[in-house]
Amino acid sequence: MKKYFADNLDNWNDRVPIHAGPDGYGVEAFVADPDRLTDVVAFDRAYLGDVAGRSLLHLQCHIGTDTLSWAKLGASVTGVDFSPPALEVAARMATSLGIDARFVEADVYRSPRVLLEEFDIVYTGVGAINWLPDIGRWAEVVAAFTRKGGTFYMREAHPLVWALDYERDDDLLVVTEPYFEQGPPITWDEDTTYLGSGTLEHTTSHEWNHGIGEILSALIAAGFQIDLFEEHRFLEWLAIPHMIEVEGRFVLPDHQRDLLPLMYSLRATKR
Repeated sequence: MKKYFADNLDNWNDRVPIHAGPDGYGVEAFVADPDRLTDVVAFDRAYLGDVAGRSLLHLQCHIGTDTLSWAKLGASVTGVDFSPPALEVAARMATSLGIDARFVEADVYRSPRVLLEEFDIVYTGVGAINWLPDIGRWAEVVAAFTRKGGTFYMREAHPLVWALDYERDDDLLVVTEPYFEQGPPITWDEDTTYLGSGTLEHTTSHEWNHGIGEILSALIAAGFQIDLFEEHRFLEWLAIPHMIEVEGRFVLPDHQRDLLPLMYSLRATKR
C-alpha cells in the first residue's frame, strides 16, 4: 500500500500546476469574484442547506476551490489533503480572498491523528473515494470527524462508472473492471489529467472501486443514519469518450441516458 500511496501522491503533485493553470479549475476567476462558486458546490448547496456559521471539514480537498466555495457561503472551513503543493495553492487563494480557512496536510486514513476535532459537516466526493483502498476505514474516519447530530454529505461517481471499459471505440457500455472493493488496485499509466493542458512526469496511479452496498453499510456500521441517497444521470468530467457536454456537465447520448446512473448524492446524520 505504501507504494500505491506514494505513486498517487507523486501523480497528484504533478497535477497541481495544471489544475491551477489558466485552463484548469479557473483559479484566477474564482479569486477575482468573491461570489463565484464552483459548479460542484453550486449544485451541492441545495443538499446541505444553509451552512453559514457551521464548521465544515472537506476531506481530499485538492487545491481547495470547493472548500473555499463553502467558505464563501459562510461556513468555517478546514480542508485536508495529502498533496503539499495543492494545499499551497489553496492557502494562497484563501489569502487573496481574505478567507480565514485552514488547510491540513494528511492522507485520509492518518488525518484523525493530525486533526483532533469534530465538525458540524463533513464533505467529500467528486472523484475522491476511488483513491482509497478500504471503504470501512474511510467511514470510520468520517465518523470520527462528525459531531453527534452532525451531517455527512458526499456526491461521487457511481461505482458502475468506475467499472466500465473506458477505451472502447464502439460506444457500448461494457463492464470490465471490478464493481466491488478488491485488494489489488486498478493501475493506470497516463501522462495527462482530466482537466487542463500539460503532461505528468509521474504517470502511474492506482484506484479502487467500492460498491454502493459497501459504502452504505460502512457508513451505517460507523454510526450514521442514511437520510438521502439520490442517483444522477450526469458526471462532472468526461469519463466515457462518447459522452456529451450539456451545460458544463457530461451525460450519455439520449439512447443510453436511462441505462445507468453516473453519480449519486448521499447525506447522512451521525447518531
